[in-house]
Amino acid sequence: MKAARIKVMGVVQGVGFRPFIYRLATSMNLKGYVKNISGSAVEIWVEGGDIELFVSRMEKEKPAPAIIEKVFVDYVRPRGYTSFKILTSDVSEHLESVIPPDLSICDECLKEVLNPKDRRYRYAFNSCAYCGPRFSMMYRAPYDRDNTAMVDFPLCPKCTEEYEDPGNVRRFHAQGISCPTCGPSLWLVDNSRSKVDVKDPIDEAAKLIREGKIVAIKGIGGFHIAADAYDDDVVLELRKRKKRPEKPFAVMALNLKVIEEFALLNEDAEKLLISKERPIVLLEERKGVLSKYIAPGLRHIGAFLPYTALHYMILEKLRVAVMTSGNPIGKPMVIKNEDALKELRDIVDFFLLHNREIVNRVDDSVVRLSEHGPLFLRRGRGYAPSWLKLKRPLRRKVIAFGAEIQNAGALGFGDKIVLTQYIGDVDDATNLEELDRYLKVLMDNYRIRAEECVIAVDLHPGYASGKLAELWAREKGLEIVKVQHHWAHLLSVLAEHGEEEGIGVAIDGLGYGSDGNLWGGEVLEFNLKGFRRIGHLQEHLTPGGDRDTIFPFRMAYSMAYTELGEDAFRELEKIGLREDLFEYGRRELELLKLELREGRGLKTSSLGRALDAASSILGICNYRSYDGEPAIKLEAVAVDKGIRFKPQVDKGNVLLTGKLLVELIEGVKEGKSREGLAYAYLYAIGRGLGEILLNEGVKDVVYVSGGAAVNEIIRKGMKDVLGKVVIELPRYSPPGDGGIAVGQVVAADSLTS
Repeated sequence: MKAARIKVMGVVQGVGFRPFIYRLATSMNLKGYVKNISGSAVEIWVEGGDIELFVSRMEKEKPAPAIIEKVFVDYVRPRGYTSFKILTSDVSEHLESVIPPDLSICDECLKEVLNPKDRRYRYAFNSCAYCGPRFSMMYRAPYDRDNTAMVDFPLCPKCTEEYEDPGNVRRFHAQGISCPTCGPSLWLVDNSRSKVDVKDPIDEAAKLIREGKIVAIKGIGGFHIAADAYDDDVVLELRKRKKRPEKPFAVMALNLKVIEEFALLNEDAEKLLISKERPIVLLEERKGVLSKYIAPGLRHIGAFLPYTALHYMILEKLRVAVMTSGNPIGKPMVIKNEDALKELRDIVDFFLLHNREIVNRVDDSVVRLSEHGPLFLRRGRGYAPSWLKLKRPLRRKVIAFGAEIQNAGALGFGDKIVLTQYIGDVDDATNLEELDRYLKVLMDNYRIRAEECVIAVDLHPGYASGKLAELWAREKGLEIVKVQHHWAHLLSVLAEHGEEEGIGVAIDGLGYGSDGNLWGGEVLEFNLKGFRRIGHLQEHLTPGGDRDTIFPFRMAYSMAYTELGEDAFRELEKIGLREDLFEYGRRELELLKLELREGRGLKTSSLGRALDAASSILGICNYRSYDGEPAIKLEAVAVDKGIRFKPQVDKGNVLLTGKLLVELIEGVKEGKSREGLAYAYLYAIGRGLGEILLNEGVKDVVYVSGGAAVNEIIRKGMKDVLGKVVIELPRYSPPGDGGIAVGQVVAADSLTS
C-alpha cells in the first residue's frame, strides 16, 4: 500500500479547499488527513488508494476560488489511518503560500439573503466557503476561525450542524460562516452618537441617503461614505465636508444594467465588474445621468458592484450611490467604530455600524482598462496580498519600503514578491505607521525575520518611507540599498517577464535622479544591476519646488522661458496666463521671472510637469487639488481633431518639450480646438519617445511604467512609431508609485551579495 504526504501552495486557505479535499478523499476511499499549515499552505496525507489519480483530480476539480501554484508529493510509509479527517491547523509545519484575499459574496449566498423563507434572509454578513472577507478579518495565519475576527461569534447549533456536515458543500468547515442568531449585528447612530431606534437599520440608512443625508457605512475592509449620486447639492455638500473639491468619487451600482444607464460597457469591463475581486473600474461616462460633480472635468467614472450582502441591500433601494472611502483628507480609511465616530462626524450625518472588527484595512482596488489588459491604479481589496511568482528565485530576502505617494511596500523571498495592499501617501504619519505595520504582517505570516533581510528604499533623501527604513536598519543592523526611482519602475515590469535586461520608458511626475535633479520622462537601457540614461524629456527649471506642482501655470512659465526667453512672459499673457492667476499677484509673478532669469531651482525632465504646463495653457486646470489632476484632465479633454505637432528630438536623444509647448501656445492664439490641441500635444510626446527608442535600436520589446504610462494617447503615439515592437506594462502591480516596491526588491537582491 502506498502513502503520500502532499503539500499544496497557492490560494488554498479560506476558499473551501480542505472540505473539498475531504470529500474527494472519502469518495476515493482514501485515508489520512488534511490540515492548514503555517505560511497559508495546506498539508494532505493520503494512503490506501490511487494517489496519482487523487492529485490529478485535486488539480482539475478544485473549488473555483482556489489557485494551486505548486504541489509537493512525498511518498512515505503508510501509518494505517482508518478514516479521513480535517485536522486542527498545525503551525509547526510551514510552507509559504498566498494569504487569502477578500472575496465578493457569491450568488448562492446572495440568493439566501434575498429569500424570505431562508433563515439568513436579509442577513448582512452571509458568507460560505467560497466567498466573504478573508485577509481583512485575519489576525494571523493559518486561516482558521480562531485566527479571525469571527472568533468573537461562536457558532449557534444550526450553524454548527452545517459546519460539521460533509454533505453541506458550502458550509462544511467554512471558517467565516454565521447567521442572524450567532453572527455580527448592525445598528444606526447619528453624528451625535445617539442610536436610531429602527427595525431595519439597512433600510433606514438607504432611506436617509435617498433623502439627501450622508451616511458612513462600515464594510469589510474599512468605512465607505455613501450619498445620493443623482443630487448635485448633496454631492457638492459632500465635497465641501470632505475638503475634496475636484477629485472624483466612485459610485456603486446594483447591477450591470444600472451601470449601463450611466456608463459604456464592453465585455472586458463586465468581466472585471462581476469578478470575485469586484474592483472599481473606470468606464466612459454617459453624461447627464448622474450628478456632474461626481467626476468633474473627467471623461471616465469609477463604478463597481456590491461585494457584500450589506452593500447589495442598500443598493436595492438606491440603485446607485456615491460610495467613497471613509477617511478625513490625507488620512487612511477608518476601520474602527470609535475612530469613525470621531474622525467622520463633521463629514457624515449618520453611521451604519457593526460589531465585527476590521483587522486589516483594505481599500477598494481601482482598475483602468487598456489595450494591454487591466491596469491597476490602486491595488487593494480582492487582490492584496497575493504574490508575484518570479521565474527565477531571489538570492536574498528583501524588505522594500516603496515610494512616498500612493505607497505600497513589498517583501521578497524565494521566488516570490508580495506587495502590501495600497497604503497611501506616507508623508502623513498615520499612513507611515500603516506601512510599518503591514510589512510586519507579511513578515510574520512568512516567518521572515528582519535580521535575514536587506532593505530597499527610494534614492530620494527626503522620503518618509526612507526615514522609516533607516530606523529599521539602525535597530536591526541591516544593509540599505538605495534604488533610483525610474529604474525601479522599469524593474517592476521586467520582474513579471523573468528577463534580465531591456530598454524602457519611465514616465511620471517626479523622481529623484542619479544626477541630483528631478527626473520623470526617462528612456533607460537597464538590467538587474543598473541602468544607462539613453534619452529623456527636455529639462526645465522648477524654481518653486512643490509650489510648481500645485500651480501648473508656474511650469508653463518655466517651460516657455526655456524656449522663448523674455518673450515668454508676453506670449503667455496674450493667452490669459496673467498675474491674477498667481496667489500673490504681480509680486509672485515678478519673483518667478527673477528666478527663471537667474536659473534658480532644480531642473526636471518630468513628463508630469510637462503635462501640467499644457493643462494650464489650455485653461483646463490651474490648481492641482489632487495628485495628477492637471494631467488627468488634459487626457480627459483630448479628442483627435486631426491637429498634429512634429516632435523634435535632438542629437542627445532629448525630446524638446519646450518647442511642443510653443506650438501649443501658437495653436491657442490661432483659436484651434482645445480638445484637438490637447490630443496633438499628448500624441506628439508619445511619438517623440518612440523616436528615441528607434534611435536606440529597439526591435522587439519596450518596457513602460510610471504613473503617466496609463495615458492612452501617449501610448498610442509610441505604438504608431514603434510598429511591431511590443509594449509591456506591469500587470501585477500599478504602473505608478504603488508598484515601485516590486522593482526595489529586484534591485536590492541584485546589488547585494
